[in-house]
Amino acid sequence: MTVDVDAEIAAPRTAAYPPALEPLDALEWSQAVELPRIAATATRPAEIRRAWIHRAAEGEVLALFRAVSARGGMIPAPWWLRALAEGRLDSRATGFRIEDRIAQLLSRRPGWEYVPWAADGESGYWEFMPSENGRSGHKIPTTILNTSRHDGWIDVLPAHTGTTPSPIAVAGVGGLRSRLGEFEAVR
Repeated sequence: MTVDVDAEIAAPRTAAYPPALEPLDALEWSQAVELPRIAATATRPAEIRRAWIHRAAEGEVLALFRAVSARGGMIPAPWWLRALAEGRLDSRATGFRIEDRIAQLLSRRPGWEYVPWAADGESGYWEFMPSENGRSGHKIPTTILNTSRHDGWIDVLPAHTGTTPSPIAVAGVGGLRSRLGEFEAVR
């Protein structure tokens, strides 16, 4: 073997950084909220309740949610779980019942479509399709979604173009029923 002592020594490789490790419970949480692919064709919230958070014992779901969210920051989770963790909703079943009552109300009315592919862990939302690209020219339709922001559990985002307007807090399913004409008037 011949060594050329006059040859330049190659520059060292760039520093290798250690891999970013995610705490195990955070990884477990990401799997807990993961929905099967079939959820993309759902027409009601009940049809996407296939993740671990929907089926496991409520106490286990709540314990894992609290452990992961204790690190700070927002983690993907449905509205009902946030409300349950805050002590403002009595059970997951109550949250499901609220979602199902909204579905029962809106699925009978023309123009409303359920959108199951919300953010990870979320319950989906409803859009009023006639409010999109109608006479008013709005690009984003009127949207109804569940929230843990207030104890009416329902927010409405009016049809709009550009900046998203502030949500309108609705006082439960009864409040939604009484104001649907107002929300559907924007076309």
